Amino acid sequence: MAKKKHKLPLVYQPLGFALSWAGGALAGMAFRATWRALRHEDDAPDALDADRRWGEILLAAAVQGAIFAVVRSAVDRAGATAVKRSTGVWPAKPKKGRA
Repeated sequence: MAKKKHKLPLVYQPLGFALSWAGGALAGMAFRATWRALRHEDDAPDALDADRRWGEILLAAAVQGAIFAVVRSAVDRAGATAVKRSTGVWPAKPKKGRA
C-alpha cells in the first residue's frame, strides 16, 4: 500500500514566512539591546561607517549574525513543533537518507 503524500510543506510556507518576518523583527530588537549592553551605544557600526575601526565593525557583524541565527532557528523550530502538534505532520520534507 502506497503512503499518502502530505501537502503540508506547501501549506506551511505562508506561516513560515510570517514567522520569519516576526523572528527578524525580534532578532533586530535583541541585537540593538545586546549592542547597547556591550558597547553602551545606541547605534551599531555598519561596514561603511568611516569613523569606526575594523574590529568594531566585525564585532558588530559577528554578534548580529549569531543573534539572527539563534532567533531564526528558535522561531523555525517553534513553528514546526506547533504544526506537528496541531496536525500530526512535521512541516518539512525529510532529508535524503532519513525516513
